[in-house]
Amino acid sequence: MSPAETKPADIFEMVRGHWKIENSLHWVRDVTFDEDRCRIRTGNDPQVMASIRNIAISLLRLVGVQYIVPALRYCARMGEKVVRLLGIRP
Repeated sequence: MSPAETKPADIFEMVRGHWKIENSLHWVRDVTFDEDRCRIRTGNDPQVMASIRNIAISLLRLVGVQYIVPALRYCARMGEKVVRLLGIRP
C-alpha cells in the first residue's frame, strides 16, 4: 500500500496479526518447548525439530486446546493411545 492508501486501522491490523502469530506459535515454541536451549544445531536437524514442534502445536490447536502445557502433559501420560489416534501405529 502506498502511504496515501494506508489507514491507521490497516497498520494496526498488520501489527496485531504479527503479534497473534508470535504469541500463538513462536512464544509457545520458545517457552513451552524451551527451544532456545536446544542443542540440536547441525544439518537439517534444527528445521526438522522446529517442524515437529509446529505439528504438535497445530494438532493440539486443531482439536481445540487452548493451553498447550497441560495438553502436552496429558498426551505424555496417554503414550501409545495418542500415537494410535494419529494413525501412526495400529
